[in-house]
Amino acid sequence: MTINVALDGPSGAGKSTIARAAAKKLGYVYVDTGAMYRSIALFMLDKGVDTEDEQAVVAHLPDVDVKLAYENGEQRVILNGEDVSERIRTSEVSMAASKTSSYPKVREFLLGLQKDIAKKNNIIMDGRDIGTVILPDAQVKIFLTASAEKRAERRLKELVEKGEDISFEEVLADIKKRDEQDMNRETAPLKKAEDAIEVDTSELTLEESIDAVYNTVVSNIPKEEKAEKKTSSRDRELMPVRPISKKHKLFFLHQFFYTVLRYIVIGIYHIYYNISFEGKENIPKDGGNIFASNHRSYQDPVFIALQTRVPISYMAKDELFHKNIFFTALIKAFGAFPVVRGSGDTSVIDTSVEKLEKGRNLVIFPEGTRSKDGKVGKGKTGVALIAAVAQTKVVPVGINFEGKLKFRKKVVVRYGAPIDPKALGITTTSPRDLKKIKNEIMENIIELVH
Repeated sequence: MTINVALDGPSGAGKSTIARAAAKKLGYVYVDTGAMYRSIALFMLDKGVDTEDEQAVVAHLPDVDVKLAYENGEQRVILNGEDVSERIRTSEVSMAASKTSSYPKVREFLLGLQKDIAKKNNIIMDGRDIGTVILPDAQVKIFLTASAEKRAERRLKELVEKGEDISFEEVLADIKKRDEQDMNRETAPLKKAEDAIEVDTSELTLEESIDAVYNTVVSNIPKEEKAEKKTSSRDRELMPVRPISKKHKLFFLHQFFYTVLRYIVIGIYHIYYNISFEGKENIPKDGGNIFASNHRSYQDPVFIALQTRVPISYMAKDELFHKNIFFTALIKAFGAFPVVRGSGDTSVIDTSVEKLEKGRNLVIFPEGTRSKDGKVGKGKTGVALIAAVAQTKVVPVGINFEGKLKFRKKVVVRYGAPIDPKALGITTTSPRDLKKIKNEIMENIIELVH
């Protein structure tokens, strides 16, 4: 059973910032419903629709397509294919959203999406009627508030940082006006649910506010939910699944220069090494795929990339990014990004999924370290986790050569048949599922190394 946290409160209470941070700390998915309503308001403003005219707004709803995406661990709002995460945060959009969100048809329009996300994930969802309307059965309900003056002070700082020219008095007036609209509207007015726990952040710092919400959630999860979570650890998801779209392609010139460079490097490598490739028919023609390989040398990312039509990204130990600025610039240019070994930092997973979503291929060495004798070591679960989160194919690769890598050394690179998580029934990031896909990947790599 999923755990749902409903977090309500007035405008400017810091709901989005605090809920996002608390969700990350808890390992939950953060859902910003206000951003959804803002995106509808932005659409109407862009189209010149009078947001005071309910019939006109409702008439244009069929033209609106709102989606939530996650990039580098952050929620992004996609409106009709455009990322509007920044545009929806203006005062004009805020006031328009307060009005359009009061229309029953607008709320009905987004209700299905919101409830579907809550049904499939452990979440913190914030808004103004989450605990009373959207998630009335949420296990934990929090009403986050602060004085109007304190909220105006925080909001002013945010707007000034974005370059808006506005006074404290104007912001305070907007806050009070929106409070009145939200509390007195006919449909889903702002109010504290009877079983909600109030958290007042007027005198708290941001970190103290985050801790207050986090502790409230942890302290109020029903005992049966905690017991279930503890007894079913093998089925507990480590991260939410967020399949990549496979729609994004690299910019034409970027792809063109990569193709030219790839053919030049292929020629150089054929001169320097006695290199051959097997199983090239298994290489996907598009991007957004993972190549999982045994690790023999620092040349391995290049060996793999020589036959891939789309540029690769690959993880490299953090120490390599501190050698010198020229070396750092070089490996970054060839798609490397840093990972701190043993840190437990999940941001590298988010970065990896982001690279895949943007249309790049990703090279991962499951063993983590190079093998000196050519034998395949024990694989780690990182590649399985990324594949499960992104729900994308993994191409196993075997890099073969004897002894040390030197001039005219015979090198054979073998590409195996792609492994599809969905075909294996991998639809979650539970330890059970990750073990299954990791074993499949490592068994295929071992078969390719001989």
